[in-house]
Amino acid sequence: MKLGLIAGNGKFPFLVLEGAKRAGSTVAVAAIREETDPEIERLTDRMTWVGIGQLGKLLRFFKDEGVEKAIMAGQVKHVQIFSRAIPDVRTLKMLLRLPRRNTDALIGAVASELASEGIELIDSTYFLKDQLPQPGTLTKREPDERERGDIEYGLEIAHEIARLDLGQTIVIRDRACVAIEAMEGTDAVIRRAGRIVNGRLTVVKIAKPDQDMRFDVPVVGVPTIESMIKSRASCLCVTAGKTLMFDREEMIALANKNKITIVAF
Repeated sequence: MKLGLIAGNGKFPFLVLEGAKRAGSTVAVAAIREETDPEIERLTDRMTWVGIGQLGKLLRFFKDEGVEKAIMAGQVKHVQIFSRAIPDVRTLKMLLRLPRRNTDALIGAVASELASEGIELIDSTYFLKDQLPQPGTLTKREPDERERGDIEYGLEIAHEIARLDLGQTIVIRDRACVAIEAMEGTDAVIRRAGRIVNGRLTVVKIAKPDQDMRFDVPVVGVPTIESMIKSRASCLCVTAGKTLMFDREEMIALANKNKITIVAF
C-alpha cells in the first residue's frame, strides 16, 4: 500500500510513520510547515512541506507519489487555521463551500478533496490499535466516590459538547463544570481550570458520540498528566477504544506516582 501521511504536531505522525514502516507500507509525508517537528525529515526521503492553506500542493504531491490511501495524524491548532493560513485557490474554493468552519466541517472537507482525487482517507489509528485502552481502571488507584460522581456528571456534559463539536475535554469539581475546552487544547484547558479552582479536579476527555476515527481522535499522554499535576487534578476519564494513549507505560507510572487515577469508559 502506498500511503500518504498528513503530519501535524506532536508524536502522533511519528508513531504512524513507524507503524506503517513496520507493516511494510511505503509512506509519502506531507508535513505542515507551521506544526510538524522538523525531525520528521530524518525519517523519510519521500516528503514535502506544505503550509496550512496549501491544499493544492498537498494533493499534487500525493498524486505524483502514487498515494492510494492517506492518514491524518497530529493536531493542527485552530488558532493557526484562523490567524495564519493563507489559502491557495484549491483551499479557498473548499472554504467557500462550507456553511460552517468547525473541526468536523474543515477536516471532513479535506477528506472529500482527497476522495475527489482518488485518495481514501483511512482510520488514523490503523497502525496504533495497541494504544487504544480497554474499559476499566488503568492505574493502581480506583476513583473514589467523589471522583465517580464527577465522572458521571462530566460524561453527561462532555458528550453534549462533543456532539456540538465544541471540544473533547471538560474539567469538573464536585459535579460542577470548571472549564470547557475551546480552541486551546486539552493541556491548556486543564491548566486554565487549575487557575480557576484550587485542586480536586476531574478531567473528562471523550470521543464524539459518532467519532470518525479518520480524524480528530482524542489523544492523551505524559503532558496531559503533567498538566494535571500542575493543576492538582486527581482523576482522568477517557473513552475506551477511541482514545490514543501515547507513552502509555510512562504516562501511567507518572499518574501512579502522583496518586492520579485513570479510567476508561
